[in-house]
Amino acid sequence: MALIITDECINCDVCEPACPNDAISMGVEIYVIEPSRCTECVGHFDEPQCQMLCPVECIPRDPAHVETEAELLAKAEHLKALKAAG
Repeated sequence: MALIITDECINCDVCEPACPNDAISMGVEIYVIEPSRCTECVGHFDEPQCQMLCPVECIPRDPAHVETEAELLAKAEHLKALKAAG
């Protein structure tokens, strides 16, 4: 399941650099998470780094993008391969 940033985001800038998959970017008003790049840090860390660092706890799981841990791991491996390929 990908994560989502709610409108409670205060644009503090701590989540974006913490994302190992470059899934977080600045949107029109607040930061956003690209679901196709979000693995909830599976394959990198034990817990989603953005959730751990967020001071206002505005990054819940996105019910519109449900994935199993195996699917998240496969996505993480695919993203790592793409990054390695350049």
